[in-house]
Amino acid sequence: MNSQHESKNGAPAVAGRKQAIAIAVVLALGLMAGIGILSLGGRSDAGGESAHGHDEPAGHDDGEHHADADSSAKANGSAHAKSGAHAKNGSDTKSGADKGHDDAQAPEGLITLTPDQQKAAGIVVDAAKPATLTSTYQLPGEVTFNEDTTAHVVPRVVGVVESVPAALGQFVRRGQVLAVLSSPAMSDQRADLQAAQKRLQLARTTYEREKSLFEARISPQQDVQVAEQAMREAEIAVTNARQKLLAVGAAPDSSALNRFELRAPFDGTIVAKHIALGEQVREDANVFTVADLRTVWAQISVPAKDLPLVRVGDRVTVRATAFEQSAVGKVAYVGSLIGESTRTAQARVTLENPKTLWRPGLFVNVEMKGDAVEVPVTVAADAVQTLEDRPVVFVQTAGGFQAQPVAVGRTDGQRTEIVQGLKAGTRYIAAGSFIAKAELGKSTASHAH
Repeated sequence: MNSQHESKNGAPAVAGRKQAIAIAVVLALGLMAGIGILSLGGRSDAGGESAHGHDEPAGHDDGEHHADADSSAKANGSAHAKSGAHAKNGSDTKSGADKGHDDAQAPEGLITLTPDQQKAAGIVVDAAKPATLTSTYQLPGEVTFNEDTTAHVVPRVVGVVESVPAALGQFVRRGQVLAVLSSPAMSDQRADLQAAQKRLQLARTTYEREKSLFEARISPQQDVQVAEQAMREAEIAVTNARQKLLAVGAAPDSSALNRFELRAPFDGTIVAKHIALGEQVREDANVFTVADLRTVWAQISVPAKDLPLVRVGDRVTVRATAFEQSAVGKVAYVGSLIGESTRTAQARVTLENPKTLWRPGLFVNVEMKGDAVEVPVTVAADAVQTLEDRPVVFVQTAGGFQAQPVAVGRTDGQRTEIVQGLKAGTRYIAAGSFIAKAELGKSTASHAH
């Protein structure tokens, strides 16, 4: 019984000892782990200091150590920043050098056009070559009426205006009535004509009677001769009266003796009118100016030094200054006198004017040709362009077309002499050079931006 009792009481005691042992073992393991961690941490710190080659002296606290570390980091960062700046500057320098290299390869003013672009723009390339030039020069002039087909219409009788059917600017036919006057002088002239006609009629009757009596041997021959003489004088009086009427342009036969009709002398245009209804006009008053504008004159002012170059019969070209109009004519007259104030002589060119485009008062330039001259280098006249107030020609190079400054000389309107800047055989843009000038302007504008 005691044994059983001890076994029952000893079970709890054994369990308590086992728990105590387990706790002790756990504490021992935890202590060993802590010691191991501490030892590893010490070796790690020592290794870090060795790796940096830094022996901390005694009394060096952790604050100072961290301050040094921060300074080192800032220094390293600054070094890296400077390295980056140098790298960037190097890159920029290289980029600028590349740009300069590109500019050297594409010089300013060079125009590059493909063959298709040249064809589309109508550009034609030709070679500079010698040619025979007939120099031209211009003289100022003015269109005037052709005085051979211009009439100043005057009444030639004194009268009062009854009607004016013609208007300024109207085209009239020869014999067309321009104005009607009532003239006492005209009445007297027609009365004289009618009286002369009556006397002539009586004289003829007398002559016929005397002639019959003479043939019947009733009257002597002397009476027949006297009658015949009177008849001849009457005929002269009638003719004289009729001629007076025709001289002033009046119709001999008219129902109204005082009626005078002013008529157009030829086909033309009324370019001036100085007459009004009810006005009394004199016999020498210029009441109408009628001009046939189908031909006009170009009056030229020729300086004394150019007179030897202007000859009658020379063909010239007359160009209007106000609009695009030209005509070809011949010099019809060269004056022999030089004006005292102008120091020029007058020359004249007759121009055909079927459409009446050449109006009197229009200023013109008259182009005349001089002597033919052989020149060594010429280009097409349209090839010369102006850049910055100087003439240039677009020459062909290996890379495209380049504007070449030149000095020009004589020209005949078709070809222009090149005095300096080009040699014979140089390829250049003969037609379409204005396209090249426009392309050059575009490239210059893009470089400016």
